[in-house]
Amino acid sequence: MSRLQLALNVSDLEAAIAFYSKLFATEPAKVKAGYANWEIADPPLKLVVFEAPEGGTLNHLGVETETAAEVTAAEARLAGTGLETTGVDDTTCCYATKVETWVTDPDGARWEWYVKTGDADQLAPGVLEDLTDGDGGVCCAPVAEPVALGAKPAAESGCC
Repeated sequence: MSRLQLALNVSDLEAAIAFYSKLFATEPAKVKAGYANWEIADPPLKLVVFEAPEGGTLNHLGVETETAAEVTAAEARLAGTGLETTGVDDTTCCYATKVETWVTDPDGARWEWYVKTGDADQLAPGVLEDLTDGDGGVCCAPVAEPVALGAKPAAESGCC
């Protein structure tokens, strides 16, 4: 079963871990310096947080699959529709070894289609150089201009 991935930038990793663990009634699957992820069964979600000065912003989105063949098929489908992808690559990224491909939506949000093939000890350079602002960015690094998730609601105003 595939699941969506949501990767967020947070300003306080410990506070984010406490909040999201309560929100989804699930402890993180992995915690590293400046990084945590959850493998949430219900709803099926891979939640990833990166500690960054621009907390409350989108880092990237993704679809986690079960096999490399699914990644290859997704990349072929995406490229076949005319979307520019990075191609399929084996990489080490986000404290994991992966087979992945990336696309960028019209507003600049990055989407990763991937399968995790193993664990890694460090956040390592990936294949995103041509999807960043050209400065040789690394996989999962906060984007140069964060995508805002919305302002905190004012205390006196209601929602929506």
